[in-house]
Amino acid sequence: MHAMLSEEDQMFLDYTRRWVDKECPKDWCRELETREHQFPHELWDKLVAFGAHGIGVAEEYGGQGGSIITQALFAREFARNAAGLSWVWGVTSFSGTKAVLFGGSEEQKQRFLPKIASGELKTAMAFTEPSGGTDLLGGMKSRATKVDGGWLLKGEKIWSTGADVADYLLVMARSDPNASKRSDGISIFFVPRHSEGIGVTPLAKLGMRAVSSCTVAMEDVFVPDELVLGEPHKGWYHSTKTLNNERLVNAATCLGMLDGVIEDAIEHMQTRQAFGKPIGQFQALQHYLADMAMWQKQGELLMLHTAQLQAEGQPSHIESGMVKVLCSEYVSKAADLGIQILGGMGYSAETDMQRYWRDSRLLRIGPISNEMARNMIAESYGMPRSF
Repeated sequence: MHAMLSEEDQMFLDYTRRWVDKECPKDWCRELETREHQFPHELWDKLVAFGAHGIGVAEEYGGQGGSIITQALFAREFARNAAGLSWVWGVTSFSGTKAVLFGGSEEQKQRFLPKIASGELKTAMAFTEPSGGTDLLGGMKSRATKVDGGWLLKGEKIWSTGADVADYLLVMARSDPNASKRSDGISIFFVPRHSEGIGVTPLAKLGMRAVSSCTVAMEDVFVPDELVLGEPHKGWYHSTKTLNNERLVNAATCLGMLDGVIEDAIEHMQTRQAFGKPIGQFQALQHYLADMAMWQKQGELLMLHTAQLQAEGQPSHIESGMVKVLCSEYVSKAADLGIQILGGMGYSAETDMQRYWRDSRLLRIGPISNEMARNMIAESYGMPRSF
C-alpha cells in the first residue's frame, strides 16, 4: 500500500484501476476522441454507472462520499486511459459539485447535488472572457444588472468546456460596477443553459476534441435570485475554493496522463526490436524512461500532500499552484519523449502517445497559466506583486 494513502483510499484506487481498464480501455477512448464536437454520451453513462459523479458529494445529498483525496485518485486513474476525455467527468465535478458545495445555500445543495451525483445534470464553467484570459477580474466585461426578481446577464465567455451539452452554466459576472475593489462586486450565477438569450458555439482546437470548448454569448439572460450562488457581490471569494480544487484535479489529470505515457513507453521498449535487440536495451531510451519515472514520483508526492491539506481544510493555495505547474510540465515533457521513443508510430493517430501530447498541452495554460502560478508562488516567498 502507498505510504500516504489510507487502507480505504488504496482499496478505492485498486477498484478504480480495474474498472478503468475494463470499461474504458485506451483503444476505445482513442476512437471516441476522433469524434470532434461529439460528446461521448456512452462514456458519461459508464461514469454514471460507476458513481463517479457522486465522488466527493456527501451521502445526505445522494453522493458516494469521499474527500478531495478520493476525487484526485479517481481523476488520475481515469486520465491514465481517457487522457483529455477525463474532462467529461472533471468539468461537472468542479463547476457543479464543488461550486454548489462551497458556495450554495442549503436549499441549492438539496436541489442540485442529488441530480449532479446521479448524472442527471451536466454543468460547465463560464468564467473566462475573450479579452481577459487568466486575468479574470481585470478582463471582466460581463455584467449582471439587478431587476425585479432576479438579474439580467450580458456579455461573452470563452473556453467554456462542455457548455454545448451542459444543463447549467456556472457564470461569473460583475454585479456592482462601483465596487471599490476588483474582487468585490462579482456574483456567481447557476444559469440554465437553454435560457433565452444564450448562444453557445464550439471552438476548433488541437486536443480534447470530443469535449467541446465553447464561446458563450449572453444577451439579457434572465436569472432568478434563487440561482445566485452564495452572497451577491461576493462571488469571487466563493469561487476561489472551486478554482483551488480545479488546479488539484488538473494536476491529478496530468499525473494520470503521465502514467499512461510511461505504460505505453515501457510496452514499446520491451517489444520493439532494432539492431537485433529490444530498444529497451538502448541507454538513451532508458534515460528517457528514468526521467519520466522521477517526474512521476515527484508529481505523485506533491499531489497527495496537497490533497491532504485540502481534505484537512488547511491553506493550500500555493501548493495547488505548485502541483498544477509541476504535473502539467512533466506530462508535456514526458509525452514528447514518448513520441520520440515510439518514433514514427508515436506520431501516428493509431497510438495514444500523440493524444497524451495534444491533450496535455492545454493544461499548461488553463485553468491558470503556469507563468501566473509562478508569479503567485514567488509572491508567497516575499517577492513584490508582479501583476
